[in-house]
Amino acid sequence: MIYKVYYQEHKTEIPVRENTKSLYVEAASEREVRSYLDDRNYNIELIQLLEGAYLEYEKNSVNFKLENA
Repeated sequence: MIYKVYYQEHKTEIPVRENTKSLYVEAASEREVRSYLDDRNYNIELIQLLEGAYLEYEKNSVNFKLENA
């Protein structure tokens, strides 16, 4: 499954839409994604499962770079 992760670069950062970054991770579960990103010190706002048409839309984005957990 492919997840889109919305995050701030530092755990102490307050979530502000203009500063939110995203990345894509292929993993078996949301828990696996959190475990994979644990050492990065990110303030994770949301982990969203991508499926169907939304996944296809994201794959066509120039920012789509998939990481494997």
